[in-house]
Amino acid sequence: MTDDAIVRIRGLTTVLNGKTIFDNLDLDIPRGKVTAIMGPSGTGKTTLLKHITGQMRGDAGSVEVDGENVPALSRERLFGLRERIGYLFQNSALLTDFDVFENVAFPLRQHTRLPEELIRNIVLNKLQAVGLRGAARLMPTELSGGMARRVALARAIVFDPALILYDEPFVGLDPIALNQVLLLIRTLNQTLGITSVLVAHELAAVQKVADRVYLIANGKVVAQGAPDSLANDGSPWTAQFFGGESDGPVPFQYPAGDYATALGFPGGKA
Repeated sequence: MTDDAIVRIRGLTTVLNGKTIFDNLDLDIPRGKVTAIMGPSGTGKTTLLKHITGQMRGDAGSVEVDGENVPALSRERLFGLRERIGYLFQNSALLTDFDVFENVAFPLRQHTRLPEELIRNIVLNKLQAVGLRGAARLMPTELSGGMARRVALARAIVFDPALILYDEPFVGLDPIALNQVLLLIRTLNQTLGITSVLVAHELAAVQKVADRVYLIANGKVVAQGAPDSLANDGSPWTAQFFGGESDGPVPFQYPAGDYATALGFPGGKA
């Protein structure tokens, strides 16, 4: 157990449509650090973020965020917890009818009664932090993919959260935009003391920004550690995932019955 963990997951078991997503999963997210969650497609990485925010509940186990047992929270307390959690969606999820300023201001208008002058100052402050104050009146259609991701990040930090969850923040970014997002994640962590959890597949990017990596497969943590050491730990899971091998612990063939029998050969022999 990590004493300074902001997220503690113990014995989490989740079954969806008969498929076990998490199987007695244990995982700690250290406070003030950048933690990456990696693993093959379909292993429940985004589902894990939904457990942390209380959007989903497991069939067994516990999920604690900043000392609060998330599944046991009342609706009011859960909403209060979510205001302390920023969320960067995979596709940025900007409101297409609003300009950049109003996209960032949206959570403030929805959840507070702050005066307009204060909302303006907060929004401009967050846009300045991501380098886009000058783009405040642009519409989402006028933004590049990297700019849209940075606007979404400004919106995610508008409440000065203790925890930010990034769902595939590097997807579709060119090298310049990718490095800009990497810089922002690390800078925000260091200057604001934010804890960051990012779901990602890009090892090179993770190695630049993450303090710790969890590799999840088959419903469990199969490897964990610093990103540089994890890639060479000798585990067949890390060898396949980071080496991009088509077959290994994650098989190429989806489980099926005998092939010859399926084709109708007598006795199952071709």
